[in-house]
Amino acid sequence: MFTGIVTESGSVKSIKKQGDGLRLEIRSKTVAAPCRIGDSISVNGICLTVVSKASGVVGFDVMAETLLNSNLALLKYNDGVNLEGSMRADGTFGGHFVLGHIDCVGTIGAIKNSAGSLSIEIKIPQKFSGLVVDKGSVAVDGVSLTAGESGKDSFKVHIIPHTMKETTIGRLKPGGRVNVEFDIIGKYILKSEKGKAKNEKLNEKFLSEKGFI
Repeated sequence: MFTGIVTESGSVKSIKKQGDGLRLEIRSKTVAAPCRIGDSISVNGICLTVVSKASGVVGFDVMAETLLNSNLALLKYNDGVNLEGSMRADGTFGGHFVLGHIDCVGTIGAIKNSAGSLSIEIKIPQKFSGLVVDKGSVAVDGVSLTAGESGKDSFKVHIIPHTMKETTIGRLKPGGRVNVEFDIIGKYILKSEKGKAKNEKLNEKFLSEKGFI
């Protein structure tokens, strides 16, 4: 379990082919220090298991399935990645429930800069549009963000300077690919409707009608 509050922006030290998957080594100062073999770390929003640890470097085995359904296969040497250690039971909950299980890969559309902050459009497969909650939470490359305006196949997020500085989000460019995980609470609500809300949009009106707010 994670919260989407990124601890640090690490960088790729090495990528080695390993069967259908790969071994990924990430440089890290903050997250690597306390972790142990077997611990879970969110890497660009994906829950990966630490399989090796050296001075300031942690290693992960990435399965073929993960490569097919995330942006990890696009990583190159020295690329930045968002890192977060798993949440401790006595930790501070600062973001939202993030499982590290990616729903889809989004494509960056228009990016607008306004007074130092960014407005970023993220295009997603239309079948996931019902999971976007206006003013709700969404994890983008592991960063807990608030979903803004949404359409049939896209939504917007607004990025403050602090997030731009501390994560990789500020380095995104149109056409880039990002890992998207929608709010698990919203997914459970839709599931509880047993398909009745299949074509409905999850928003404040829907939540109110169903008695959730």
